Amino acid sequence: MALDQTISVPRDYSLTGPERDRALARGLAAAEWYHSDIPRKEMKALMARSDQPAIRDTLLWIVLLAATAAGGIALWGSWWALPFWLAYGVLYGSACDARWHECGHGTAFRTAWMNDAVYVFASFLAMRNPVSWRWSHARHHTDTIIVGRDPEISVMRPVDFARKALAFVGIPDAFVHFGILIRNAMGQFGPAERDYIPEADIPRATRWARAFVALHLAAWVWALVSWSLIPVLLIGGPRIYGCWQMVMTGLLQHGGLAEDVLDHRLNTRTVVMDPVNRWIYLNMNYHVEHHMFPMVPYHALPRLHALIQHDLPPPNPSIRHAYAEMIRTLIRQQREPGHYLRRILPPTARPYREDLHDADAVPQRPAT
Repeated sequence: MALDQTISVPRDYSLTGPERDRALARGLAAAEWYHSDIPRKEMKALMARSDQPAIRDTLLWIVLLAATAAGGIALWGSWWALPFWLAYGVLYGSACDARWHECGHGTAFRTAWMNDAVYVFASFLAMRNPVSWRWSHARHHTDTIIVGRDPEISVMRPVDFARKALAFVGIPDAFVHFGILIRNAMGQFGPAERDYIPEADIPRATRWARAFVALHLAAWVWALVSWSLIPVLLIGGPRIYGCWQMVMTGLLQHGGLAEDVLDHRLNTRTVVMDPVNRWIYLNMNYHVEHHMFPMVPYHALPRLHALIQHDLPPPNPSIRHAYAEMIRTLIRQQREPGHYLRRILPPTARPYREDLHDADAVPQRPAT
């Protein structure tokens, strides 16, 4: 069977290499995915959009950003400023990711312009081109962890542990992303980007990149003129010193799980988290549920989880538990790149449909 095979060499994760052709040839691109059954009436209720939860959470986010920044500036020169800058960093460099994500889906708010406004603002904080990343994430959902198709596979086999450790302090990721913005601002888009960005959207992506680069450069000019680090701590810097929570939660989404399968229960992880992390993450800890039904707003994901949990693998009970499980798998992948952790379904779940997974397309072996 496909899920019992192994590979001895790392795969090519680019969008223009042989794995892309392999995925297309085997029907893994834009394919049919497994979905848990939900009655139409209940699905309609879950998908209902509302401005109220997102306005509440966005206002709280903006107020906390302003308050922590004000505290850091007012106490500048004192150690008492440090907690304010650390909190501001997470609110800027990590909370932006979930807001970017949800508003990019158009599900956070009912009102379209509110989604668009917060999406662009969060894209700036995350140093992401709002045009190209919208298309990138659409591809991620269409071809989740399909090697050669998904541009957002963050944990590749075998994983580079040193690079992933540095990612918690934004190195080199923040510099890579800013470099991409500079390149886009010059109208340069690589083959991978052009694989998922429509040609008609390239000029718009170029304009946004120029605007974002200009704002970041203005912060550096402000810092030099004022001879102060405060402008950089306010703008751009938190993408380095405050991104650790975004990286911590993001690695858990798919790390150590199956590749080239058409069932999100196999390649996506749901983790029970505390209320603070859930708020920063906007309930994206319910990640299997989100991938299975991406048009369900973030505030309805707990209800969705309760409705279909009988058909899903049990969630990891904590972030610590999920990391222990994932790291064991990633260590084994250093010598067995084809190894992965197969999620165990409860007796109440429908079994994995092997017919959804091409018999020759999944060169990997489940954990034993």
